[in-house]
Amino acid sequence: MGAAIGLRDDFDAAGLRRLARTTKSANQGRRLLALAEIYDGANRSDAARIGGVTLQIVRDWVVRFNARGPAGLLDGKAP
Repeated sequence: MGAAIGLRDDFDAAGLRRLARTTKSANQGRRLLALAEIYDGANRSDAARIGGVTLQIVRDWVVRFNARGPAGLLDGKAP
């Protein structure tokens, strides 16, 4: 199995929890809280359980978060 993709260095768990409290999007808040757990040292399986998704979805969230920050965790429009 490959190594987990790391999270950005310019955020931390406390910052993501703060953003989760202020967002108007419940889905973004759930994703932020799941990633905050990873920042706190939890494994990806725990983050998936918190987010109510699979490990692949958590990986997708990490990739989107690394590319666009918290805005990458907002629901996009369907093509």
